[in-house]
Amino acid sequence: MCMNVLAYGERAKGEKFRYWTHTVSVSAHGGVLVEDGTLATAKRFQLVNEHNRKKAECKVVSVRRGQEGAGSIAFEFVEGGENFWSMAFPASGAKPLRRMPGNRD
Repeated sequence: MCMNVLAYGERAKGEKFRYWTHTVSVSAHGGVLVEDGTLATAKRFQLVNEHNRKKAECKVVSVRRGQEGAGSIAFEFVEGGENFWSMAFPASGAKPLRRMPGNRD
């Protein structure tokens, strides 16, 4: 799911960063976002959801680099992740609902 977000914080050397990007996947616990090589694994940063202006502290759990340096990071919420995406997620292990034949609600 593509959601526009603002990522900001400090790089390893104390240099501040701030940029708009978007997610490629979201979950109740975090997500994956497009990233320019700023963040490393275990680095903490702040995220703002453009849609609802909610803020959350996040931690990088993995980094994947593309051929030209840009890539993506997987992150998890550390604080403030409750309803950050303003959507409900199914419980872990829940099976998808089955539709009855002929029912077109």
